[in-house]
Amino acid sequence: MVRRFVEGLHDWKGTVAAGVEDQVNVVAISGSLQGASSNSALLRGVDAAAASVDFTLWDELGELPHFGPDRDSDEHVASLRRAVAHADAVLISTPEYAGGMPGALKNALDWLVGSGELYGKPVVIMSAAPSAERGQNARRWVAEVVAMQGGVVRDSFTVAIRSSDSSTEIAHKAERALGRALDALDPPP
Repeated sequence: MVRRFVEGLHDWKGTVAAGVEDQVNVVAISGSLQGASSNSALLRGVDAAAASVDFTLWDELGELPHFGPDRDSDEHVASLRRAVAHADAVLISTPEYAGGMPGALKNALDWLVGSGELYGKPVVIMSAAPSAERGQNARRWVAEVVAMQGGVVRDSFTVAIRSSDSSTEIAHKAERALGRALDALDPPP
């Protein structure tokens, strides 16, 4: 169970969170390799909003070798496995390419098959897209793969980010996304 989230964080409704029990350790993975990715920008915004959360943005997606069950892993695979294993929860932000998740993200999830890091781990999946109606196919694919590996998907949603959004607007949306994710990771008893 993820520990209660931290003091001073504004929840997605804009109210300040109450007391602190322990700090939550969240690892975030962007499914995009694009430098100007709205999903990566969203996670950087979440990182900035998560001042009191132990937040790690794992950014070695493009360095992973192609998965093969008979291939040896490398330092990037070890880094991914270590980051997920040590996290209380996983936050994945995925673009939607051709109706599904990007191949690089699927490759990363494939490297976790059989090693068990996702088993029982709470996961929140989000997608940054021009409208809130988009991204659902990619999120569904990620949810299916995560569930097949024993991960527990607590929430899945799209954050509408347009190319015309200012950095301040993205920061506000990222703060609300973080609040929603933490609410999902810490459901009421």
